[in-house]
Amino acid sequence: MHDHPNVAAVRSALAAAGLDTGVVILDEAVHTAAAAAAALEVEVGQIANSLIFDADGDPLLVLTSGAHRVDTGKVAAAIGVARLRRATPEFVREHTGQAIGGVAPLGHPKPVRTLVDVELERFPVLWAAGGVPRSVFPIGYADLVRVTSGTPTVVA
Repeated sequence: MHDHPNVAAVRSALAAAGLDTGVVILDEAVHTAAAAAAALEVEVGQIANSLIFDADGDPLLVLTSGAHRVDTGKVAAAIGVARLRRATPEFVREHTGQAIGGVAPLGHPKPVRTLVDVELERFPVLWAAGGVPRSVFPIGYADLVRVTSGTPTVVA
């Protein structure tokens, strides 16, 4: 799993951003924030869920606290789109190169517009997916915003 192309892309993107953080490979896949939090023995709010939405046909990555549900109406209004809906697995893979359950906030074939939940800022350490459902990495809020070129936003 350490050699998986998606994990390698995430490692490379982290290194290119000047972050010396490792990608952790868990014993089992963690497809939900609750499962990731349990495996890491952290609060569910510390999990930075990477959710891809279809924003009028364009991809939108919302990095939200595992303790939140994204308010699609609020987010659509904030970014000025008529319709924001959960993306299909095919749409996610097309725009990130990764499968749902392991979508990382970086390491995609090309940049994806990104919003970062302001609630994540209250945690000193966040955990994000590392490109496959068994991989995660630690990161601080400011670094998460920086490496994703994300916009801090109220999303819930």
